[in-house]
Amino acid sequence: MIKKISILRSNFIGVYSRVWEDIAFLPFNAEDFVEKDFEDILKVETRKILINNSPLIGTMMVLNSNGIIIGKNDFDDGSSMTVGDRNFLSLKDKMNAVGNDILANDHGAMVHKSFTAAAVKKISDTLGVEVIKGTIGDIKTVGSAAVLTQKGLLTTPEVSDDEIEFLSNFFKVPAKSGTANFGNLYVGSSIVANSKGVLVGEDTTPIEIGRIDDILA
Repeated sequence: MIKKISILRSNFIGVYSRVWEDIAFLPFNAEDFVEKDFEDILKVETRKILINNSPLIGTMMVLNSNGIIIGKNDFDDGSSMTVGDRNFLSLKDKMNAVGNDILANDHGAMVHKSFTAAAVKKISDTLGVEVIKGTIGDIKTVGSAAVLTQKGLLTTPEVSDDEIEFLSNFFKVPAKSGTANFGNLYVGSSIVANSKGVLVGEDTTPIEIGRIDDILA
């Protein structure tokens, strides 16, 4: 199922939220009807938080079934972000917007090329997957250039056929390119998804929704 929504009056819903199969993180001031959309469409528990006193949850968090990573957090101990027995990491690295800079599912993770070797090791240990450095369509912020679930991968249209094939093989899911929010290339900023449903920004067109539906829904 796919539904169009906004969060805090923004159509860039991936900037303000982060989701996996069982949990969704939203800004503490997100509208109640938005929380209900996440619960109904994605079939998840919702949790309202701040990271570094900011509502930009999606830019500063990444997770899979094994772990949760946030950028360096100076405001609390991360207890509001722990879920079950997942590993938890507050990553102290110059690359602080980990939601923009890491793309992961339960099969692998791709990260911004500027992460240090020590940071890559910590990311791998926390998420429990192989980690590679790379770009998607020459975009270094790989987390904003794609949407990845256990079911599929939608990338920016700036990718080559060879890249699509490589990404599909690495993450072990079907892959396709597309846009959202009326042609926006940074689909990770405009779409939130898991294997049970998809939420897209309000400006997403029917043609875009059709392509998103093919690979993620």
